[in-house]
Amino acid sequence: MKNYVREERTKKELTQVQLAEMVNVSRQTIISIETSRYTPSVILAIKLATVLGKKVETLFEVVFNLF
Repeated sequence: MKNYVREERTKKELTQVQLAEMVNVSRQTIISIETSRYTPSVILAIKLATVLGKKVETLFEVVFNLF
């Protein structure tokens, strides 16, 4: 899953720590999401989208591999 969390976070001039505090997760969770090592829950994805002022579907891009 590709995501645009890092890009949107930097546009808002938020640090990883600030964003983590706003959505009640650890900085490490934000790092893992930004590097696509962790796929957030639906609840967390909604929180991130809300804080970053984006729709979930524009913040997270699902790529389907059919083969």
